[in-house]
Amino acid sequence: MWILRKGVGAVVTAFLISTVVVCGFAHLASAEEALDHPWYLGGQIGVLKFEGDEEVEDGIVIGVGAGYDYSERWTFEGFLYLAPQLDGNTRNSFGAKINRLEETAGVTDTSAVGFGVDALLHVTRWERLDPYLALGAGVTVYEDNFGSDFDFAVRAGGGVMYHFNDEWAVRADARFFIAGHDTEANGLLTGGIVWTIGAGVAPNLKVSGGILDSDGDGLPDTREAEIGTDPYDPDTDKDGLSDGEEVIDYGTDPLNPDTDWDQLKDGPEVHAHGTDPNDRDTDDGGVADGHEVLEDGTDPLDGSDDLLLFTLNIRFDTDKAIIKEQYFADLDVIGKVLARDTGAEATVEGHADQRKRSNKAYNQKLSERRAKAVLNYLVEKWGVDRKRLEAQGYGFGRPKAPNDPVNGNPENRRTEIYIRTSEHQRRAE
Repeated sequence: MWILRKGVGAVVTAFLISTVVVCGFAHLASAEEALDHPWYLGGQIGVLKFEGDEEVEDGIVIGVGAGYDYSERWTFEGFLYLAPQLDGNTRNSFGAKINRLEETAGVTDTSAVGFGVDALLHVTRWERLDPYLALGAGVTVYEDNFGSDFDFAVRAGGGVMYHFNDEWAVRADARFFIAGHDTEANGLLTGGIVWTIGAGVAPNLKVSGGILDSDGDGLPDTREAEIGTDPYDPDTDKDGLSDGEEVIDYGTDPLNPDTDWDQLKDGPEVHAHGTDPNDRDTDDGGVADGHEVLEDGTDPLDGSDDLLLFTLNIRFDTDKAIIKEQYFADLDVIGKVLARDTGAEATVEGHADQRKRSNKAYNQKLSERRAKAVLNYLVEKWGVDRKRLEAQGYGFGRPKAPNDPVNGNPENRRTEIYIRTSEHQRRAE
């Protein structure tokens, strides 16, 4: 609040004087041609240096600014900086050190805020290095009054920018100015970063006379625009297959890393497992390729070793894990299988669909409760040893089909029971 109370008039005065200075330079540059992306923002940190007999010592400053490249040669920029702590300077008096700030203002340290406008004259604009001279005006407003509430200053100096690319640059600046009620010679040394607004946006190009494939994935940019892939990224969905391979060679979806929803990305299906990325169950053994690879340890290219899979569409009441009587007959089929084969083991998996407001943690826990309800039914009704059973809840983390963003997909709301029979176990041995 002290800045608002004591510094508004000073800042306004400095702004008006700075505007006059900038407008004068702008008039000189009026015949120049403006750049494509003239506006930039920046942040700086540095040191505010004071003449030796001032009431305060040098201090750290942080600042922000905005600039406008009027032309190749002329830039106009405004800045705002803060010196959060300026310690009092000392003087010697008969062998004793006296704090000048405490002597005049009654405090041992203070803070300040500064504002101003500069005009920059670019000496030359090399490809990356960009040296310039600067002239402007500004004001520094102090928290405490040690002779004056503020210092008005005329600033001169220079600096250099180094442009990494059209969008980003670093800079170093030095400003020297005459300021204060005793016309002290002070200075400001800073370094910082510059971001040019809009320079990072890809140019709007018109191409003719050939086929443009910017990312080299085998798909022309015009074709990528039609299907929605990124013409500057050869693998838009990050599945290990290039967009061109997906569209031209395999017929998979270049916007979906798992085209057949079997929990294996398209690239590993082709290059690591030899499975069909368009077929959820390549060997037609009854179990999805991903489950064979990730859970079962079976061969996704050999249908004879697939586990026995039962898929049930049990409908539970909202937030409930109570099995309705209408599903008992289906569960009894599974119970009979496990009762006949006393060496068989089973995993019960609960799965949910994902809707707009679905919560991941909530759905995972609910699907686990429902899987345990099925497990308990098999134990209590059919006397299956609990050690032979396992329950897992996956929430909506393993869909078998796309989800509608609002209504989900009933196909993904399912209970799956995977049975590893005694025969499976003998084969594994």
